[in-house]
Order: sequence, then structure tokens, then C-alpha cells
Amino acid sequence: MTVPRPGQPVRGSATGRPVMAALDLFGRRWNLRIVWELRHGPVGFRALQQRCDNMSSSVLRQRLTELLDARLVAQQPDTAYTLTDLGHGAYQALRPLMRWSDRWSAALTGDDNA
Repeated sequence: MTVPRPGQPVRGSATGRPVMAALDLFGRRWNLRIVWELRHGPVGFRALQQRCDNMSSSVLRQRLTELLDARLVAQQPDTAYTLTDLGHGAYQALRPLMRWSDRWSAALTGDDNA
């Protein structure tokens, strides 16, 4: 499977618009979770695997390869993974979604004070 790139057709869109490529990349299982887990700094492979509910090592390698190719994640000389500037930007873009999801959860549980 190829890594989604702006300017090229992606799943669900032939336009190649950057937002469609981003939605395709982040719509792949675990990619958003990996970005989320790397938000505080470098993490080694096994620790990242544990943080991601012990996903299989082959899936984690595939997703890390996609995120490395998309330039959202970098691998450090000590083999730990970290977010790049683009990856930090993606995390920053997720923060409003996190706030919205808290309000959504509160609305569904009847807690209108959240």
C-alpha cells in the first residue's frame, strides 16, 4: 500500500487535495494513535507497541514506515521514534478534536457541565 501524498489520488478521492491525502493517512488504523503516543517525546519500539495496546509488531512497523515516509515521524540514532515538526503540527491539529470529543462524551452521558 502506498503512502498518501498530496497531489496524487488517494482512497476516496481522485483529486489529490492535501486534506484528502491527510484524511487517508490518518484514516489508517493506528496512525493517529502513534502520533498521539509520541506527543510527549521519543519512544522506543517496544514501549510504543505497549502504549498502542500491544498491536502486532508487523503492523506497528508498517505504520511507522508510512509515518516516516510522510515525514511525520523520525527515527533517532538510538532507534527511538519521535515526531518531526510536521508531526507536532498534526498533533496540534488534533487538540481541538480532543476538546470536542470531551464535550461529545459529556453530552452523551448527560453531564452538561463539561
